[in-house]
Amino acid sequence: MISSSGQKQTTTTPAITINSLLRLLCPIKGFLFQCVEIAQRKTLLKSSPKQLIKVTIVPRKNSRPVCSCCHKPGATYDTAKDARAFDYIPLWNIPVRFYYRMRRVNCRHCDRVTTEIIPWATGKHRLTDDLRIFLAQWARLLSWKDCARMFHTKWDNVFRSVQWVVQYGLAHRDMKGITAIGVDEVAYTKGHSYMTLVYQINDGARRLLGVIRDRNETGLRNWLEQSFNSEQRGFIQYVCSDMWRPYLKVIRETLPNALNVLDRFHIAKKLNEAVDEVRKQEVKELANKGYEPVLKKSRYCFLKRSSNLSDKQAIRLKELLAYNLKTVRAYQIKESFDVFWSYISVHHARKYLKAWCARTMGSQLKPLKKFVKTLRNHEELLMNYFRAKKQYHSGMVEGFNLKVGNAMRKAFGYRNFDHLCIALYHQLGDLPEPKSTHRFCG
Repeated sequence: MISSSGQKQTTTTPAITINSLLRLLCPIKGFLFQCVEIAQRKTLLKSSPKQLIKVTIVPRKNSRPVCSCCHKPGATYDTAKDARAFDYIPLWNIPVRFYYRMRRVNCRHCDRVTTEIIPWATGKHRLTDDLRIFLAQWARLLSWKDCARMFHTKWDNVFRSVQWVVQYGLAHRDMKGITAIGVDEVAYTKGHSYMTLVYQINDGARRLLGVIRDRNETGLRNWLEQSFNSEQRGFIQYVCSDMWRPYLKVIRETLPNALNVLDRFHIAKKLNEAVDEVRKQEVKELANKGYEPVLKKSRYCFLKRSSNLSDKQAIRLKELLAYNLKTVRAYQIKESFDVFWSYISVHHARKYLKAWCARTMGSQLKPLKKFVKTLRNHEELLMNYFRAKKQYHSGMVEGFNLKVGNAMRKAFGYRNFDHLCIALYHQLGDLPEPKSTHRFCG
């Protein structure tokens, strides 16, 4: 800008103060940030900041407090002598703490004296709602311990923040429009302790719906009946599960309109187990007869897909296929089963399955014959994979199970099952969050 004297003048922007920044990040109707100062902070940790931003909040003139019971404004009865402290989101890694003297309301609607509601914190919590949402958002990326260390707070504060966000999300999530779910079990501790997980696997809407302790019939049945009404259960068209009998029974009785699509991953797993059992038996036979241990260190050569073999394993497999071994026959039978999944028509898939089962029964390999009996017992459920047009399969469920394992490893395990449930819902539940005045984490 040029003045009348011909000299250049620079236009300066007013300096941004902490007070104005707080008004931008945390607008609170009916209250003012009266005093902002830097104070010294006592801390036991050397890494924690020694300073503290103290913010004094006061009500605006002529503003009326809001009753915590009926949520209606009333007359001020009295004001506390001592200010209550509320932790806010750190600025420049310096802790921020609000101080406010709470008022009591002489409420004519409730005909009693109550404590007022304040917009920056819920109930008697000493953390502001914005800070709790902030900690919960970061807790998706970091472990709870690392999150507490990063933002100079306690582990309990991080846990309670996540718990509050999860409870809000479960109470406000939408359970309508679910047409496909997946059911599977995951071990969560040593000693064969399993939990049942239920996922939504609709196109464009995939999330964790339920975490059920144990993998029994009662737990899954109760969860389905409590989470969905009869109309919503009738709307579910597809269910992906494994061959665990309690799951099959509950799905058949509780979701009568749903096609139960058997988990392709578990079928392939059982077939691999049968081939590996043939290999183990033959290794013992060869050793007892004094033959050369040709099958030594060959397990994964027979279990892996040919496309996933390393160069060394591929050469080793090519050498083994030249031998007349039971394991080689079992491997060839296993590879031929992959053709079954390539069919589109239910009729042609069923025809190939019957031919494959008859050929396998003639192989006289007991582990494979046992696997054939399992397939025949679940033939109709296998056909549901083709009736569902191959839209739903085990890959969706196994992908979620991998994320569950990553969540448990990130925390090095959970001693408390309830804490594990909260962590899984928080990371995989795609839950709605409480409203915040500002988005602090991407």
